[in-house]
Amino acid sequence: MKTDIEIAQECKMEPITAVAEKLGIGEDDLDLYGKYKAKLSTECLSRLKGGKDGKLILVTAINPTPAGEGKTTVTVGLGQAFDKLGKKAVIALREPSLGPCFGIKGGAAGGGMAQVVPMEDLNLHFTGDFHAITSANNLLAALLDNHIQQGNEKRIDTRNIVWKRCLDMNDRSLRNIVVGLGKKSDGFVREDHFVITVASEIMAVLCLAEDLKDLKARLSRIIVAYDLDGAPVTAGDIGAVGSMCALLKDAIRPNLIQTLEHTPAIVHGGPFANIAHGCNSVIATRTALKLADYCITEAGFGADLGAEKFFDIKCRQSGLRPDAVVLVATVRALKYNGGVPKTELGTENLDALKAGIENLGKHIENIQSYGVPVVVALNNFISDTDAEVAFVEQYCREKNCTMRVAKVWEKGGEGGMDLAEAVIEAAESGKADFHPAYPDDLGLKEKIETVATKIYGASGVDLSSDAAKQLAKIEELGFGKLPICIAKTQYSLSDDPSLLGRPADFKLHVREVYVSAGAGFVVVLTGSIMTMPGLSKSPAAYRIDVDDDGKITGLF
Repeated sequence: MKTDIEIAQECKMEPITAVAEKLGIGEDDLDLYGKYKAKLSTECLSRLKGGKDGKLILVTAINPTPAGEGKTTVTVGLGQAFDKLGKKAVIALREPSLGPCFGIKGGAAGGGMAQVVPMEDLNLHFTGDFHAITSANNLLAALLDNHIQQGNEKRIDTRNIVWKRCLDMNDRSLRNIVVGLGKKSDGFVREDHFVITVASEIMAVLCLAEDLKDLKARLSRIIVAYDLDGAPVTAGDIGAVGSMCALLKDAIRPNLIQTLEHTPAIVHGGPFANIAHGCNSVIATRTALKLADYCITEAGFGADLGAEKFFDIKCRQSGLRPDAVVLVATVRALKYNGGVPKTELGTENLDALKAGIENLGKHIENIQSYGVPVVVALNNFISDTDAEVAFVEQYCREKNCTMRVAKVWEKGGEGGMDLAEAVIEAAESGKADFHPAYPDDLGLKEKIETVATKIYGASGVDLSSDAAKQLAKIEELGFGKLPICIAKTQYSLSDDPSLLGRPADFKLHVREVYVSAGAGFVVVLTGSIMTMPGLSKSPAAYRIDVDDDGKITGLF
């Protein structure tokens, strides 16, 4: 059996200019990065702001398990299936982070016969967007330290610096560091921290900005520290915005590539959903909606994380309104949620499926609560039995939603045509009546409680004393009307990764809260979630190599 990278490397790609032509985009509207990837020009983006929008379809999933769900694979395969049905569709995805690529999760190009290509480029440096974001983030950190070194005009409290450096790699040793050691000219000694680039506020800002003007405004609002009186000090206050924006002027423009079947794919931005807002850029989604009759986008991890943030942050800030949601699940993952070990998932077990399917049920209910029709995509595995598939189909019918089996990993677009027809019917039904989970003027604590109880199924929220004080301070500073961005484990509806299925009678434990004023949300850290992941004992990096001809192996 061929690996994903072998399938991708054997694909005969079309020149990206030919892919762009399908969307009415000429070569003058592209900045080429080789033959098979390009950035859309500023002029093209400006020209597309007018005109009619297509239908917006979100792809999300149940909580991820070691058995795999294949959300990106289904997203890509669905786009290919739309194409086979003669529908004009564009896929809008996030860019992969190098951290997971060299860690456990791997890349984010899809799999099997449903991938975006060039797969190696996408999963590694791509067009340099993440490097630009990392550089802008660390430039701000350097300017902050230099401001203090050169006299500290803004009277920054060096014990209350909140801006962190970043790196797009899993490196636990950088979570807590000391900077400024050495001579007086080497800076002042203080504790510092790193986050992974995909958790940086710069990433969130780039992905939520409407255009370059909005990007600059958001960058200027980023809080980097507090002064001796407790007032916030921003990136704008220390004169960092212009130079940061110079680093990001190309990164803000979406990237165009293709699927294995040459369906256009816009790939841009990549915030993690377990520790950031988990959606591709607003600019990319808006562009896809203008270019096609259907924009098929995805949000990271399970619907409790990515979809919730798509609805309550991205849609709230941008005015985007989804027409349908595709919820990806697998029989194997549902049985895992029902207590079956990974080694036994290939054996039929209806009792375990009955227990684990409650995880799917909760996600269906959550999406329906936002007023959006949902179609369940059962991603096919060869071990699935007819009885298991029939059980899931009947369960979905009882939940008032459609289910279709997706065989896109094996068959590409052809294996997703039944699913595509059901999704088109849902998107065109006019049944979408989208509304977020909470209003803007609800208190921050109440917003956290709403998501915890309504979306996760918690009985309540347990705030640490520090978190309670931080919430009060944030509201005092005037940020109480912002939406919340809850960082928690992706493996459970709760903040405890061991609680599978549909846990009940648990509390959400909040340990820290801070405002991302530039991004426009309040970050809520729960449980033991880390904003800088570490590598496992046997990371994927050990299996990635390049042969003498420059051909990469082991990437997935």
